Amino acid sequence: RSSMEQKKTFRIGKLNIVDMIAIILLLAVAAYAVFRLSGKDDTPVVTIPITYVVRVEGVPEATYDACQEHLPSTLMAKGALLNGQIESVEKAPFLVLSPDGEWVEDPEHVTLYFTCKANVVRGSVLTNKVGEQEIRIGKPDYILKSEYIEFQNTIVVDVEWGE
Repeated sequence: RSSMEQKKTFRIGKLNIVDMIAIILLLAVAAYAVFRLSGKDDTPVVTIPITYVVRVEGVPEATYDACQEHLPSTLMAKGALLNGQIESVEKAPFLVLSPDGEWVEDPEHVTLYFTCKANVVRGSVLTNKVGEQEIRIGKPDYILKSEYIEFQNTIVVDVEWGE
């Protein structure tokens, strides 16, 4: 026999042993990736309660009464109900600037303060997310939405964690 024939590698069909090991490793990596991405994490989800207040300015007086009839009301986003609800609403005068340059009460409009309660996921970094919206004091573009109530461009004025 020639030295060339002695150096032949072990083959299975048209694959040699190195090819087989590479294929097995690729399959193992793919299986691990599928397992990790499948979301089957046994770590329990820890939530903490959050209470926040949302201000809505310049709404007709009758809106306050309509909102009262539908409270409490489950929060929602993108057509799905969330783990929280609008608990209550309070009204306050809505002030406008008069032609004299003084602030006066608008007799036809009010400012509403909605108190909402929800549970947020506690992770290594606390993000106050209810649905896809972050809850932060001063956030000027919060959308307050429930089964029966919806206001755009509201502002979060208070946030408390815990009971």
